[in-house]
Amino acid sequence: MSVADLARSKAFYEALGFVPTGGAEEHNYLILKNGETTIGLFHGMFEGNILTFNPGLTARMERVERFTDVREIQATLQERGIDLGEPVTDEAGSTGPAHITLTDPDGNAILIDQFF
Repeated sequence: MSVADLARSKAFYEALGFVPTGGAEEHNYLILKNGETTIGLFHGMFEGNILTFNPGLTARMERVERFTDVREIQATLQERGIDLGEPVTDEAGSTGPAHITLTDPDGNAILIDQFF
């Protein structure tokens, strides 16, 4: 979520039972968890809110060995006629970290962000 005041938002979500598990306040973002729910608080990084998916990670942010590469996800979305705001522009056959962005019909931003 895009936040105006990171410290204030952190205090609010901590009052709701969320606990910081990642990120860095000095880098203007925090990752917080409450049970199986994970949220990210981002100050000055995104315009508006953004929904994020991370291929290769579980809901607990644990790495999985087998997952669908973001480039394969991109190809499938393009085959289905979904416009990408920011496609992967790597050379064919590349692997590793990459991301794509798209927007849903209501204007909500979606980031599919592969870390490895």
